[in-house]
Formats: sequence, C-alpha cells, structure tokens
Amino acid sequence: MTDGTTELVLAAVRRPGTQISLDVHLRGGAVAGISPSGTRAHTRPLRTIDCGGRYIIPGLWDEHVHFSQWAMHANRLDLSMAASAQEAAAAVGRYLGELNPANGHGKPSTAVGVGFRDALWPDTPTLAMLDAATGERPAALISHDLHCVWLNTAAARRYSLDVSESGLLREEPAFLLTRELGRLPEAVLDGWSAGAARAAAARGVVGVVDLEMTWNRDPWLRRIAAGFDSLRVEAGVYPENLERAAVEGLRTGLEVPGGKGLLRTGPLKVLIDGSLNTRTAYCVDPYPYGGHGLLTVPEKELVGLLRRARDTGFVPAVHAIGDAANRVALDAFGSAGIGGRIEHAQFVRREDFARFGALGVVASVQPAHALDDRDAADANWAGRTDRAFPLRSLLDAGATLAFGSDAPVAQLNPWAAISAATTRSSFDGRDPWQPQEAVTREQALAASTRGRGTVRMGGPADLVLLDADPLAVADSALAGLPVAATLVGGRFTYDGGWAGL
Repeated sequence: MTDGTTELVLAAVRRPGTQISLDVHLRGGAVAGISPSGTRAHTRPLRTIDCGGRYIIPGLWDEHVHFSQWAMHANRLDLSMAASAQEAAAAVGRYLGELNPANGHGKPSTAVGVGFRDALWPDTPTLAMLDAATGERPAALISHDLHCVWLNTAAARRYSLDVSESGLLREEPAFLLTRELGRLPEAVLDGWSAGAARAAAARGVVGVVDLEMTWNRDPWLRRIAAGFDSLRVEAGVYPENLERAAVEGLRTGLEVPGGKGLLRTGPLKVLIDGSLNTRTAYCVDPYPYGGHGLLTVPEKELVGLLRRARDTGFVPAVHAIGDAANRVALDAFGSAGIGGRIEHAQFVRREDFARFGALGVVASVQPAHALDDRDAADANWAGRTDRAFPLRSLLDAGATLAFGSDAPVAQLNPWAAISAATTRSSFDGRDPWQPQEAVTREQALAASTRGRGTVRMGGPADLVLLDADPLAVADSALAGLPVAATLVGGRFTYDGGWAGL
C-alpha cells in the first residue's frame, strides 16, 4: 500500500469520454504530470501501477453528511419500508421481541429505529399505538430527515420528556433527543465510523463536510489519532459553539492541528426552517392542512449571525428548504455582505434563482432527495413542483452546485446523487420526475468534485479509478458504477484488490 509520500505513476488511464491512454504522475500529494502513456522519460525508477485503461476522475466529495448518525444508521432498526404508523410500530415490537434476554440477547437500554417517513402514511402516529407495541421497553424512532422523533411512554420517562398524545417531537426537541441517543461509548461509535468511512472510500469518496450537531472537532481528532485515514473531513460548527471556535482559532478551511492533514474546519451551520416531510419547511403558500411551516431564526437574528461569521472567518451554511426560507436566507446574505452556502434549496421562487450566483451563495443540494420526496412534494406543494429541487434552473441562472447526500437521510453514495441529478429517475417503473431539472453528467461530476470535473496538472492527488466510463454507461447503471480504486493525497484508501497493493 502506498503511503502518499511515494512518487507514483498511474499508467494507462483514460479521462472520461476519451480513449487516449495517459500516465498520471503523482508527487507530494499532487498531480505532478500527465502525459501520453509511455512517452515520459523518468530520471529515476518510480513505482508504476498499470491501471489497464481504467477511467480516472478527481475524488468525490459529499458536501453534507451527519457522519455519526450515518455510522449509527447501519446498526439500528431500519423503518424506511414501513408503509404506515401501525406497520412501523409492529416492526419495533418484533425487534424488541428478538432482543428479549430469553432469546440469548442483551436487552437494549433504548430501542432506536431510523428512517421512517410519516408524510404519506395513511394513519397517524400516536403514543398509545407505540406503547401497545412496545410495552415498558423504551423505544425512540428517528424520522428519515432527522427532524422528528416518535417515542413511547417508557422512553419519554427515561429521558424526562413531556410528550403529547402523538408521541412526536419535532425540530429542536427532536434534535436534542437524537443527540442524547447518540451518546454511545467512544470505542463503539469510532469503530462504526471507521467502517462507514471505508465503505465511502469504496464508492470513490475522498472527503465529507460533516455537519453533525455537536462540537465536532474533538471526536475527529480522537479518531484520526487512533488511525482513521480513509477520508478528508471538514467538521462544521453550530452557532452555540461559534464563539468557542473563534477563541480556539478555528476558521473555515483551516487545517486543524493534530489532524494529520485530513481535518479542516468546516462551515458555520445555521438552521432556519424545518423539513418537507414534517411539513415544517417555511413556505410562501400554506400547506394543504394549513400553516406555512416554521421560520426558526428570524431574519434580523440571521443577519447578525452571518455578520459574526464574516468577522470570525467562517463561511455560513444556511439550512433553507422552503421557498420562503430561501428568500429569507438570500435577503440575509445580501444584508450581511457575505457569500456562503444554502443547504438543500429544495423549493425556490423563480425570482430567486439568479440571486444565488449574484450573491456568491453556493447551492449545496442533495439530488437523491428529489426522488425520495417526490410524492411528499406533489402532495404539499401541488402545482408548484416545477420549481422544486431546481438543479437545472439554479445552474442556468448562474449558481454553483455542490452535491451531497445529507446521510443518513439518503445513502452516502455520490453515484446515487449523480444518477438522481442526471436522470430524475429511480428506475422503479415511474416516469422521471420534473425531468426538465436534470443536469448533464459533466455538470454532475463537477458538482461532486468541488468543481474540478476532470484530472489536471497541479490538482490534488485525490483521485478515483473507475471500471467504466461515467459519461457512457447506461442511465440505469450509473448509481452503481464500479469503483476500482480511491486515493487521498496519492495514498490508496481503497484498491479493490486488483492493484496488488
């Protein structure tokens, strides 16, 4: 296995869309040379790997992840397929039965389910329904968008919470409980995180922007000190920790001492509305059931936060899903005189498309959500979904797109995002949804590689080798495109076993 300090030649590679065989020379963590295969004379022996005509692209980034939540997701009860509240409650009851000590398993302190989608359930979650399925064993179910938790009486008692007859917590109370449920032994969570990172590297991921709702620097320093080296990480900061971060010298984009070159400080994350599936995204027009959703940070307060971010060296990343929230966010960016990012931008007024580029605000979007949420969007934004998840419209209006997953809301798999962005289809027998908002594969690759799109001289040696041309494979194959190898700084983090490393 190469260690990143080794000079290395990746021989016989091709850029997507071409058949020209190239040799790519890596030195000092960067691309030091690109030449037609076999034409470059080296003054000393170099380690050369024959890549057999594989395709080479810049490393893929996931610009929006909740990494600890994603790592925990694979180790919790998956409720994503539950078609009703009753079905979800029954699944939890069965799960608890399987964990009964009489079956030889230890009894969990709290049973945690993940991934339920109640927006289109035909029945309504209730405290009594979940109690009937779970009895006195604590259970807490986290919705797929992380904005809602359904818990039973035993869990409410354990965590000293007052809940209504619905058993539902939304927005900040849900976030607080989710953080509490994530307080696992460090060794357990770090082990799960290492496994999740290796799986991401096997999909071509070289870096993530981690927006876990916690003081995020120290867990990553601990993991890196223990040997974590699969990904680059930009660890976000939330408003409650902004002053602490400023005092400790953190700034967006700066390397964190002790992070071995893998850890940088990420953006300042500010949530100003809710989500579509909980019907709390802040919208201009009312929802069918009434109400406009929630604006959780008034515009005046948001402007103050953005100005403080500017003064302390942080790039703001404002969560805005509804069209009214996006309007408020753009107004605040303009008032504060700072650029930044809007996270999600799922529903945008047409008159606001061009403001992203004009204000220097990146649209940090999650294309897979368009397909996961199409039914909820059609139900809640009826007649207006031609401007929902508006990738093409934003791009054509001058915005810069940055793709992510919002894992665990969607899987941490950039190819799924690229597929969703370019096809607007899940290939489930349904017609593509709002196909006029699809982008090209070249544009999707650029949005997944921090604008790089293609491998160039002087770029970082964060690279992916592919077994097929991403510009030529069938639409239906794009989400599962086979990755042959991934390199971070010229060091292999995944090699697929073919290179003999």
